[in-house]
Amino acid sequence: MIRTLSRAALAAASLLVLAAPALSHDGHDHGEAGPVVVGDLEISGAFTRATLPSQPAGGGYLVITNTGDEDDRLLDGAASFAGDVQVHEMAVVNDVMNMRELADGLAIPAGETVTLQPGGYHLMFMGLSEPLVEGETVTVTLEFERAGEVEVSFAIAAAGARGAPDDHPAHGGHGEHEDAAHTH
Repeated sequence: MIRTLSRAALAAASLLVLAAPALSHDGHDHGEAGPVVVGDLEISGAFTRATLPSQPAGGGYLVITNTGDEDDRLLDGAASFAGDVQVHEMAVVNDVMNMRELADGLAIPAGETVTLQPGGYHLMFMGLSEPLVEGETVTVTLEFERAGEVEVSFAIAAAGARGAPDDHPAHGGHGEHEDAAHTH
């Protein structure tokens, strides 16, 4: 189902998506353990942002590399701290920024990398039951069409910054290419 936001809701969503930092995280624990691997997929850099106590939603960002010969698809997810986890995209349509749920999920083409980041593809954690607190981690179960379910730890970054302090350009950082939602 396509959901178009009003200007006020879009402004609030834009602040939510853009107002806080992006901590790079390996998806396992707090160390440098590397990406989470499930089937032909490698998932890395999972992070979310700290939220205010009354904030109803949060964003989730990560990098998914498909090392296989067949396409996969990120369908949705689940998390104990959110009523719903949805796959979204932000795009400019007729000079207006729109955010919509991808009802059929997000394609992860064979041999390619898809980056979920601010201003493009991302996860939405809807109906937060508690605030997301800087420095903590949360677990999200992602569901893929071929690879199945996988639990991924998301580092929670502080509000305010636009990029991760430990993000390196070689890792597909959030610098000048922040608006590029899909990389090859």
